[in-house]
Amino acid sequence: MTDTLPAAAVEAAFKPPRSQWRDVWDQFRTHKGAMVGAVVLALLIFFVLFGAFIWRIDPAFIEPDAVKMIRSRNQPPSWAHPLGTDQLGRDMLARMIAGGRVSLAVGLTAMLIAILLGTTVGVLAGYFRRLDGPLMRMTDLFLALPLLPLLLVMVLLFRDKLAGVFGPELGTFLLIVFAIGVTSWMQSARIVRGEVLALKEREFVLAARSIGTPSRRMILRHILPNVMSPIMVAATLGIASAIITESALSFLGLGFPPDFPTWGRLLFDGVDYLQQYPERVIWPGLAISLTVLSVNYIGDGLRDALDPRIRGR
Repeated sequence: MTDTLPAAAVEAAFKPPRSQWRDVWDQFRTHKGAMVGAVVLALLIFFVLFGAFIWRIDPAFIEPDAVKMIRSRNQPPSWAHPLGTDQLGRDMLARMIAGGRVSLAVGLTAMLIAILLGTTVGVLAGYFRRLDGPLMRMTDLFLALPLLPLLLVMVLLFRDKLAGVFGPELGTFLLIVFAIGVTSWMQSARIVRGEVLALKEREFVLAARSIGTPSRRMILRHILPNVMSPIMVAATLGIASAIITESALSFLGLGFPPDFPTWGRLLFDGVDYLQQYPERVIWPGLAISLTVLSVNYIGDGLRDALDPRIRGR
């Protein structure tokens, strides 16, 4: 017994300390909803990224022969077309794959713009007292604006101009991600500002300030790394919000062109055939719902895993 105790003590003393990210991962794994959401999101990403290499039908292909095109319209699910065809005879599975790539790209890009703007405004407002009032009043102003009508006005004003410069597909993509990004940063800014205000009173920040650390170095070295946790959670939830917003714009007919599929556009096209072919609405609606739910569950799991009060239990 006397030999065992010192050996165990020595082994514990030389055991490498657990990293913070290992603790985060262990806590994240205990959240069943987050793990299920991660699996579902991974399957959806695999579906939209690699599905085109497995299912090689062109999503924009229309039979050039008028008789064949009429016969291929609105077909039910079959071995040749597992999800059926649309009103022009285009394969729905191929369009779901292509539309998923666009919808996820819109969500990720708009989220990056929103997080970049929100983090910048939040850090500046929290660190520099003289900027806090003006920046927060600007944030409150954006929060008071009705989001969807503002997006509709932006799309109607600039869609044709950008389409003439970049083309209809790229121009619409740039307009939608920019419009969603610049109208979705406010919550991130308020969260980051609150974290920065708390960090300013921490001992390591006060010590760095006492030795004359410049503000730029202080923000990059001490402030930003310590506000990454709420930024990551906000970014995860921002993807879901951006996908829903893009789907709403496409559903209203103000999104991408008809020949450029997104899940929202497929939903819009299928509404006219809801009574006869309900699967035309079910498949894109199910894809949007699964993506948004899985991302929200992942965000909940990240929030719990990155909270030291919960992680320490």
